[in-house]
Amino acid sequence: MKRGKKYVEAAKSIDRATLYDKEEAISLVKKGATAKFDETIECHIRTGCDGRHADQQIRGAVVLPNGTGKTVRVLVFAKGDKVAEAEAAGADFVGGDELVPKIQNDGWLDFDVVVATPDMMGVVGRLGRVLGPKGLMPNPKAGTVTMDVTKAVNDIKAGKIEYRLDKTNIVHVPVGKASFSEEQLLQNFDALMEAINKAKPAAVKGQYLKSVTLTSTMGPGVKLNPVKLAN
Repeated sequence: MKRGKKYVEAAKSIDRATLYDKEEAISLVKKGATAKFDETIECHIRTGCDGRHADQQIRGAVVLPNGTGKTVRVLVFAKGDKVAEAEAAGADFVGGDELVPKIQNDGWLDFDVVVATPDMMGVVGRLGRVLGPKGLMPNPKAGTVTMDVTKAVNDIKAGKIEYRLDKTNIVHVPVGKASFSEEQLLQNFDALMEAINKAKPAAVKGQYLKSVTLTSTMGPGVKLNPVKLAN
């Protein structure tokens, strides 16, 4: 794969054989983010979990103290009093049955997170084939199936992100933007790692954090020392 000049230049300052401390890694990733847009800083965590086993799954959510730097559009499935509550909390879209054909037939997906009250999960369940593959299905573990729609919407707008294992047992999550200060990125990264460590399944044997890499959208990855990040 041919890389651009800026990528090659940024890669020169990173020693691929070195496992960096988090402070230095964040500094290097920020310097490597030289695109004309505000790049997203992402964290990729390879775990020792075997996601084929239900007792080794990781799934949850964490509110990043400094947000993600992205405006998140929230859709809430609710009825009765909860409709007004969701609207008051700042949800971008609120509805019920009438949204099913819009999403299913018209392909409407102008939202980033879906929240549902438990009594609406029968309706949302009909959208499983559309929302599931896109990672948009509400889930109690992620706090997106709840009667407290105010808290759910507020948390998401404040920078709540979901994390889950992919098929290769890696967690991919954003920790902010290249325009964030190093301190803001560090606070977000620490909050994420604390949540990931707490989510360690009891059934996992051996090393839990196999590798941790920080990267910007267009820049090279920087590997961190996973042993120092485990607790």
